[in-house]
Amino acid sequence: MSAVQKLTISLPVEQSAYIDAQVEAGAYASASEVVRAGLRALEERDKAVQRWLEREVGPAYDAIMADPSRGIPIDKAFAEIRRRKGLLP
Repeated sequence: MSAVQKLTISLPVEQSAYIDAQVEAGAYASASEVVRAGLRALEERDKAVQRWLEREVGPAYDAIMADPSRGIPIDKAFAEIRRRKGLLP
């Protein structure tokens, strides 16, 4: 592990209790390990969102901007969503 820096943070009672429960259950050796695991998960989620934006959203946006006729009017898009969710016949 790289150098360690101590921080003081404030958490809602529920989150603090969750950390304590994880340590008491033996899932983690310390509160710091619980927080580090949570931060690693958050970092991975952020990286996944960034990859999705770069690989799927960006190219889709560029394609629509290059040829707007490929787009679907918003009212039709919402109607299709409602249809798929069973909200419309």
